[in-house]
Amino acid sequence: MFGIIRPCRHRLSEAMRTEWMAHLCGLCLALRGDHGQFARAATNYDGLVISVLVEAQSPADEGANSWRRTAGPCPLRGMRTASVAKGEGARLAASVSLVLASAKMRDHVADRDGVLARRPVAAAARRVAAKWDRAGARTGADLGFDTTVLVDAVERQAGIEALAGAGTSLLTVTEPTETATAAAFGYTAVLAGRPGNKAPLEEAGRLFGRLAHLLDAVEDLAEDAESGAWNPVAATGTELTEVRRLCDDAVHGVRLALREVDFASRSQSRLAHVLLAHELERAVDRAFGTAGCGHAEHAGAAGHTGADGHAGAAGLAIAAGPQDGSPQGAFGPPPVMPPGHMPPGSPPEPPRRGRRRGLIAGCAVWATLFCTCQVCCRDPYFDPWDGKQREGWCHKCDCGDCDCSGCGDCCNCCDCCNSCDCCDCGGCDCGC
Repeated sequence: MFGIIRPCRHRLSEAMRTEWMAHLCGLCLALRGDHGQFARAATNYDGLVISVLVEAQSPADEGANSWRRTAGPCPLRGMRTASVAKGEGARLAASVSLVLASAKMRDHVADRDGVLARRPVAAAARRVAAKWDRAGARTGADLGFDTTVLVDAVERQAGIEALAGAGTSLLTVTEPTETATAAAFGYTAVLAGRPGNKAPLEEAGRLFGRLAHLLDAVEDLAEDAESGAWNPVAATGTELTEVRRLCDDAVHGVRLALREVDFASRSQSRLAHVLLAHELERAVDRAFGTAGCGHAEHAGAAGHTGADGHAGAAGLAIAAGPQDGSPQGAFGPPPVMPPGHMPPGSPPEPPRRGRRRGLIAGCAVWATLFCTCQVCCRDPYFDPWDGKQREGWCHKCDCGDCDCSGCGDCCNCCDCCNSCDCCDCGGCDCGC
């Protein structure tokens, strides 16, 4: 699994977590259905955004059943069934994920990472990458999407990196990734029958690709320096404050682009809004180790350190956002609904099987959960005997302090860790 959008369960309501897992499982099963079991290794957190966008734009009168199906038991779900995404959105996400996963694999081969430094392993990885390119192209062709633009971007990337040096703009290095993600985002409008959305979604995709490239570089900066691998931030000599400025501007640009998108309904666009308007901001904070925006005007009373209106060398230290301890982010918290409240028009989660497993079957499933780290890392997981949700051993993630003292205003209280039951955020409008 890889990707920059990794929402914590404490920031998603039960309904949003169900939707998130439906698209993640739908992407995984689409990869298996079209390209075999091994292709499921290309499942990633960012690819499912494609599936989310297609569904968010699809006509509401098609009915929830056209977007979901009940999948069989899976070890990663505690051998339970689940409602998963299906259709053209999941298949487009699978096509894009395969091509971009092959690019990531080639990048690791070029950097001689880990076992890929061995020639036989590197040769096998190249063959797998080429196979995934062809597989992604086949699925794309079935949907009318030409993956050539993705493959071309991947091939141009190596040449651009070879020519980049001190003083080269980071945007020159990120251009191929931006082009590829813009094409993928834009085509979701075509699949959904809303061609008017193509231009703003291409802009959102271009900025999303920029973020993915830059945040990956920032997160790998120390490791690449130690191993001697090529890193765009180090190679171009760009200051981290400038990288942060580019990231914050990209996050804001995605939000502005989403305002121009004509979604089918508010309820259908809720998950897309949470992932692209809010979780992207948190991805930036996570990569830079801060809790707020890198712009000086959002960083407290430190003021501007330069004419461009962004924080200078000390910006990252004060970029932790509001100094009053509130959980308010730079652009406002994401809309979160209290647990158990499904947004209007959302498909109901299929009921869990009521039967209890026997001793042997339950122990077998428990062993599977334990060996796949779900008992400690997955939160929540489903009990192998009675199917009830249980908290994983590592369920206490660092999501900030929960403070519901400002419950008079929905947008000021619903960003708490766990869920805030003091207000109904179903109609929360954070102005973006």
